[in-house]
Amino acid sequence: MASIRQLLRRLLGKEDVLAISRRYFISNGFDGTLTSIGIIVGAVLSGVSDGSTVIKIGLGAAVGLGTSAVWSVWEIERAETRAEIRRIERAMLKDLDDTRVQRDQSGARFVHAIMSGLGPLIGVLIPLTPFVVAGTVVTMAEAALIAVGLGIGVLGAFGAYMGSISGQRWYVAAARMGLAGLVVAILNLFLPG
Repeated sequence: MASIRQLLRRLLGKEDVLAISRRYFISNGFDGTLTSIGIIVGAVLSGVSDGSTVIKIGLGAAVGLGTSAVWSVWEIERAETRAEIRRIERAMLKDLDDTRVQRDQSGARFVHAIMSGLGPLIGVLIPLTPFVVAGTVVTMAEAALIAVGLGIGVLGAFGAYMGSISGQRWYVAAARMGLAGLVVAILNLFLPG
């Protein structure tokens, strides 16, 4: 257990591991949040009358997106890291099985897959929270408005974070990302059905 902790600590100290994990987390979190907004607006406009149904639909989306994010990144990183190890082995004329290089590559793949899966879970689950009290504390329409606001807030937080690490004005990046949530909500208002 201590060696796993040491490996994770070492990997999380590497900027290349953090950068790739950050990209997967934000990209899949963006997808999850926009999916959640679309589900919420579509469900309420379709006449879904109770919050628990919206939550169940959203949880289904969270499971699908989370599984997709973890599985696809695991397989993508598996192929990429194997290709990189093969290049290093050819250059060094040495087998790298059970070496620190191989362990670091495997550990990084694990970190990337976990971060990739967390993004859509957060992006879906946070906007769903108003539906826990829909019908008792707030109406379905009010829950949807709050949910869209939360989704835009999540997107804005993603944008602010990315803006801050890249030296951009964080509030401009936040507004650009948040705008996507507003666009999805508005487009869903005009969809037939």
